Amino acid sequence: MFSFLNAGSGSNQSNHMYKLGPIHQGVVERGSKTTSDSYILWPAKVGAFSLVMGRHYQHSDTSNLPFSYLIEMDNSSYIVPGVNLRSVGTIRDAQKWPKRDRRKDSEKLDQINFNLLSPYTIQKMYAGIDILKTLQKLSGETSETYSYQSTFMKNQALRKGLIYYQMAIDKFLGNSLIKRLEGTSFKSINEIRERLKPDTSIGSGSWVDISGLIAPKSEISQFMNDIESGSINNINSINERFKDIHSHYYSYEWTWALEKLEKSINKPYTEFSIQDIIKCVESWTKSVTDLDKLLYEDAKKEFDLISKTGFGADGDEEVKQKDFANVRGVFEENPFVMEVQNHIKIKTELGQELINRILPLA
Repeated sequence: MFSFLNAGSGSNQSNHMYKLGPIHQGVVERGSKTTSDSYILWPAKVGAFSLVMGRHYQHSDTSNLPFSYLIEMDNSSYIVPGVNLRSVGTIRDAQKWPKRDRRKDSEKLDQINFNLLSPYTIQKMYAGIDILKTLQKLSGETSETYSYQSTFMKNQALRKGLIYYQMAIDKFLGNSLIKRLEGTSFKSINEIRERLKPDTSIGSGSWVDISGLIAPKSEISQFMNDIESGSINNINSINERFKDIHSHYYSYEWTWALEKLEKSINKPYTEFSIQDIIKCVESWTKSVTDLDKLLYEDAKKEFDLISKTGFGADGDEEVKQKDFANVRGVFEENPFVMEVQNHIKIKTELGQELINRILPLA
């Protein structure tokens, strides 16, 4: 069970394969979007935060290539991995979902995690990188087109996908690290290492999305075992367990993120040096600013000549430009654009603040 689907008008799906009954099904993972008049023939599986455009009959499974475009081209399905990470639409959707949560009760029964980047999506990016590198190895780095799960992928799309996924991974791990070390003055590297120590061993391994709740698979499995054994035997206890798992999300997330940092740095956190941490922060700063710059460029498309078509009815080019500016405003003054620029500034300063705070300990 998954969450947050943005279905365009006329989106359709069907199952024409079954002969023994409706046994086939399809899954569209959280945050995905289908364009107007898109179509998917089940069974199929669409990765998280992906965009589906056109008609798709090939029963592909792109769950390990999240944030992708699945596009119909020449009656075939083409996938563009990771490109949705640079889309303004993705960021705006992520901002809209929490705002559209109109629940008023302070005790919310549905435990929903709105995070765009989480162990659930980042684990898929790690898998995606492995898939893309394997395709390069098997088919050659100079191949014009690759084939994966009944879809096709162009060479440039594969290479950019590797870059996008690594940027998002660096951003997520840096977010977790900076959050862990924020607001604390350290007197030695040992104090930093002590702060890096996980609060719990829970969080390792695979993560799942349970109708909006993002959680370690191990916790959900234990939860199910407790229900089957009878130790949890009423609705209130079930709700309390869901609430408990949700409330510990960031502790579980840090356990998972730290393991990935250890693998990336190639040493246990008890041996992390100041330079190791600074390098992670610098990678985070670069990934955040690079992704924001991509969003900035994507936003520019909303102000290009094509977007101005239809403005300035019965007027000349000057009237069209003025009409567009009066209705849509100026690009540099657009609230989203200003927010992106401010985000770059704030995050750059945040990373530098941590570096300045720990550098004297080197």
